[in-house]
Amino acid sequence: MRRRTLLGGTVLVAAALGAGFAVGLSRTDAPANPKGLLPLPLGEMRFSLSDHEGRNVVPQDLVGRATMVFFGFTSCPDICPTTLADITGWLEALGEDANLLHVVFITVDPARDTVEAMAEYVGYFHPTIRGWTGSPEEIARAADGFRASYERVPAENGNYTMNHTAGVFLFDAEGRFKTIVDYHEPREFALPKIRRVMGDDSGV
Repeated sequence: MRRRTLLGGTVLVAAALGAGFAVGLSRTDAPANPKGLLPLPLGEMRFSLSDHEGRNVVPQDLVGRATMVFFGFTSCPDICPTTLADITGWLEALGEDANLLHVVFITVDPARDTVEAMAEYVGYFHPTIRGWTGSPEEIARAADGFRASYERVPAENGNYTMNHTAGVFLFDAEGRFKTIVDYHEPREFALPKIRRVMGDDSGV
């Protein structure tokens, strides 16, 4: 698939925001830890999904590199394209070190987010980002392991949107949860967090 240019994230963000008025805005109402629990280590999670190239993936595949995980959906009008554009900016700032990370976007809307839809969507962002989808049951297991939450919210004309946890989960190379980058956290705070999780305390 030929990867498209995002022009610093503005093209897709603007298009998605425009479409959002037809379906209702996604919100960040869902807390990162709805039960006050930390995400499980990746090696202890139990779910099986497909990536945007149709390959079976499990959380244990992420162990061995530092990992960023974000939950969202391709019809999201605001939070998801903005966050993925932010992630793209972080990865570009990391340069070649971006290749040392696993970066995964997991859908919370598997009914609409097929493998093909995920492939189309992640194609607008940094090539390191992988899209994961699967059955509703497996998505629920994934969200439970990460202690993420989401819910379907009715919108106009019989449509719907999704509330979901909006933070970016960071894990070290051993699969242990370390911290979260909050929605729209300034780059000068986000990048040092990512560097530390990667084992580099030298700064941005």
